Amino acid sequence: MKYRLEKPVHGSIGTEKYACSIEWRNGKFIADEPENNGGKDTGPDPYTLLLSSLASCTLITLRMYIDRKGLDVSSITVNANMYQEVKDGVTTSIVDRDIILPPHLDEEVKTKLLEIAKNCPISKILEGNIKVRTFVFRDAEEAKTIKYANDEITVDWKPEFCQHSTRCWTQLLQVFDPRVKKWINVDGASAERIKEQVEKCPSGALVFHYNKDQEVQPG
Repeated sequence: MKYRLEKPVHGSIGTEKYACSIEWRNGKFIADEPENNGGKDTGPDPYTLLLSSLASCTLITLRMYIDRKGLDVSSITVNANMYQEVKDGVTTSIVDRDIILPPHLDEEVKTKLLEIAKNCPISKILEGNIKVRTFVFRDAEEAKTIKYANDEITVDWKPEFCQHSTRCWTQLLQVFDPRVKKWINVDGASAERIKEQVEKCPSGALVFHYNKDQEVQPG
């Protein structure tokens, strides 16, 4: 298993209603709620961000196809909106996506572009099976700790904290292998690579440190 993004999207919020700072690989922007929902509308709300993802993915996918085929299409527009309906106690979300293409295109080309749009990656995600996993990072000094070490580094494992997110072994199996009893091999990768993976542990069950940092300095 490999994450789509090298660095996760990072969000934080303070006491100001309801401005969220969203950081991505190349900068940051503000997400907010509209004024009628208690915010100041200083940035797109979560629904707008969701629809923006679909609109931008559709446009990018179409542009890639148009350029590859050498079609005469100078501009494309996508409008996206959504609503929810409840029937027999089941809530269904319906997303409407309207694609505006130049009028000179013949119907065969328009039909093909519609097919391409329906298969854009975000469309597939929204219409596929989605599972949202949520983890709360915990930290505590008092917990059973098993240490795995070499001369340079130590990885502490707190089994009581482990939420089995599987990030460790699916992303760095040569170090983290649950099929063996001594399941952490600190010699299986470089110290920096192990540190990078340990820092992705969402529960705090894994902790990395360099042994030199733990040495008691003489007084």
